[in-house]
Amino acid sequence: MQWSDEAIILSVRAHGETAAIVELWTRNHGRHLGLVHGGRSRKLRPVLQTGNHVDATWKARLSEQLGHVTLELRRGFAAESMENAAALSALTTLTTLTRLLPERDPHPNLYEITLFVLGFLDDVTVWPALLVRWELALLDELGFGLDLSQCASTGANDQLIYVSPKSGRAVSASAGEPYRDRMLSLPQFLTKHRRGSVTTQDVVEGLALTGHFLETRVLLPRGQTLPEARARIIGQITK
Repeated sequence: MQWSDEAIILSVRAHGETAAIVELWTRNHGRHLGLVHGGRSRKLRPVLQTGNHVDATWKARLSEQLGHVTLELRRGFAAESMENAAALSALTTLTTLTRLLPERDPHPNLYEITLFVLGFLDDVTVWPALLVRWELALLDELGFGLDLSQCASTGANDQLIYVSPKSGRAVSASAGEPYRDRMLSLPQFLTKHRRGSVTTQDVVEGLALTGHFLETRVLLPRGQTLPEARARIIGQITK
């Protein structure tokens, strides 16, 4: 078997003295592992970095085998983020959480969104809000999407300022007032009635929102936790 596809590198680990096993997230073939001969060489080390955008050709006798992969660099997002701690944390968070997707299950829409976010990691005024939206998209792809379109109690779609931590549905100001201490905040840049620029507080609330559902619906049932890199982002963007 053989296929060629573009991919984002999710992880790399040494194999033997000279090879490496790379975990790729491809546009059309989903998450795939592959053995890279000479992957620890001086020539390939800059390519085999988490977050890099590459062209990949995978070969194996049978589809269920590990297979061998050859890579060519498209864009070195890892090197571009290396000098910025917040951007590097965002890149690490994206690649770590992407590994929650089922192996060999393509998610081309999320893949496209991911490339879009990676392309803005050099602009801290943009990528934090994009990261929140990316996590919402990830939840949706995993089957745990939130409904932020209308109030769960009234059906109205204005003054949506809360999200129920149980149902994942938006709640209006009036309907949620008696339970405000138990509600999650819904930043307005995630609603249809968004206006103005996104503030740091909006991002903090957005990350709290997506983090809650990633933990309770996806990670805790698997015995996992949110990436450490993600926990550093808030401190890094609020300096």
